[in-house]
Amino acid sequence: MEKSEAKELIERARSAWEAEEWLRAAELYERVLAHYPDLNASAVWWYDAALAHKFLRNWAKAYELGREAAARAPRGEGDPAYWNLGIAATIQRDWATAREAWTGFGIELPDGEGQIDGRFGVACVRLDSGGEREVVWIERLCPTRGRVVSVPVSGGRRYGEIVVHDGEPKGERVVDGSTYPVFDELLLFEASQLPTLEVTVAAGEAADLEALVDLFTEHGFGAEPASSVRLLCACCSEGTHEQRRAVDAGAQQVSLAAPEDEARQLLERWAGEAAIGRSWSGLSAVG
Repeated sequence: MEKSEAKELIERARSAWEAEEWLRAAELYERVLAHYPDLNASAVWWYDAALAHKFLRNWAKAYELGREAAARAPRGEGDPAYWNLGIAATIQRDWATAREAWTGFGIELPDGEGQIDGRFGVACVRLDSGGEREVVWIERLCPTRGRVVSVPVSGGRRYGEIVVHDGEPKGERVVDGSTYPVFDELLLFEASQLPTLEVTVAAGEAADLEALVDLFTEHGFGAEPASSVRLLCACCSEGTHEQRRAVDAGAQQVSLAAPEDEARQLLERWAGEAAIGRSWSGLSAVG
C-alpha cells in the first residue's frame, strides 16, 4: 500500500469516526495498520480501532486490537489504551493480561495471580436492562468489576450480581459529604442466585427500619426500603445529586434479596425484637 493511499484511508476512517460509524472506521484503520503497524501515528490508529470495537461491544476484537495499542503506549502514565485493554481482557477472562494492563495504566493491584478480587471502594453503576436504567451501589472488586449491593427494582436484575462497568463516570452521588462516581454498565459478568422478594413492613421509628436492613446485611442478604429509592429522569441521573443515607419510618414496601424461607425467619426475628412498632405482611417473590 502506497502512503498516499494510506493517507486517504485514514481520512476516510476519521470521517467515519465523526459520523459514529464505528465498524467502518475500525475496518479502515485496520486496513492501514496491516501495512503500517509501527509508524509514529500508528499507536493512535490502534487505539481508535480498538475503541471502536469497544463501542460496538465486540470484546474479542477490542481485546485483540487493544493489546496492539497498549504495546505502543507509555507505561505508568495513565494512558487510556491500558484501561480499555483492562476492560476487554477482564471480559475475556484473561486475568494475566488484565493485571498487566492495570499495572501499565499505573494502578496498584493486590498480590496474586488470576481473577482480581480486591477492595477498590464503593461506587454506583447505571444498570441497563433492555432500556430500563437504574443506578445501584456496588463494591468495586477491580478497576472495572463491581458486586451489586443494592436490591435492584429493575426486572431481572439481582443483589449480589457482578457487573463490568465503563471507566468514565457519568454522574455523581454525594452522601454525607462524600462523592461517589456513577459508571455505566457494560455487561453482566456473573449472575446472582439470590431471588428478589417484596414485603410490606410497618416500622414505628426509622431506627426500626435501619435494624431490618442491618439484619439482612449481616446475613449476606439485601434489603432496600422504598423510602431509600429516588427516581430521576435519564438526563438528571447523569448529573451530581445529593442523597440521604437515612430511611423513613412508617408502612412501606421493602425489596429483599434472600431465599424466601430465610427471609421469613429474619422478618420474624426482626419483628420479635421489639415489643411494639414492628410488623410485616405480604411477602412474595418478584418476577
